[in-house]
Amino acid sequence: MTTTTATATTATPATVPTSATAAAAASTVPGYLAGTWVIDPAHSDVGFTVRHMMVSKVRGRFARFEGQIVTGATPLESSVTASIDLASIDTNSAQRDGHLRSTDFFDVETYPTMTYQSTGVRQDGDDLVLDGNLTLKGVTKAVPLRLEANGFGPDPYGGTRAGFSAYAEINRRDFGVDFQAALETGGVVVADKVAIHLEVEAVLQPE
Repeated sequence: MTTTTATATTATPATVPTSATAAAAASTVPGYLAGTWVIDPAHSDVGFTVRHMMVSKVRGRFARFEGQIVTGATPLESSVTASIDLASIDTNSAQRDGHLRSTDFFDVETYPTMTYQSTGVRQDGDDLVLDGNLTLKGVTKAVPLRLEANGFGPDPYGGTRAGFSAYAEINRRDFGVDFQAALETGGVVVADKVAIHLEVEAVLQPE
């Protein structure tokens, strides 16, 4: 996802829920606080896994990203915006990372960032789901994230932090990342399905 990261846009709050479900969701999150939070990249991880050669999985991450989280009076009133610098990809192989930045995959010269804009939060049984739109290579599609709010609390520097985990799966070809290389024994070098794993720590901003 050039080396400058796009600025996250102002978050758009989801529709305010009126059911008791929303209040119950907040009560299950330790120390839940409403407010505006900025993602701390030094204590967060944006990673993915994809099957390689039909026999194993390759893990990768993006080193540069930014975003804003707005927690509402209840979790269901919250919103997220984020931007990821595609050129910062790291799969522990410089040669592979260069190929992923090329026109075969991300084409970072033309599409330097991947962005996410939430459209709402909903309860799904005991879980929370963050609905939103992912934009990659000029293609925007709805991608729901399974969301876990891990907790809220003070840090040693007089601030307040929150932690979140999220997971999603996408088909890379849906976003025009359609490089295909077949194996002589059948199958492909890189699978279409990509699992996205997010571990996010964010800092509460002054009102």
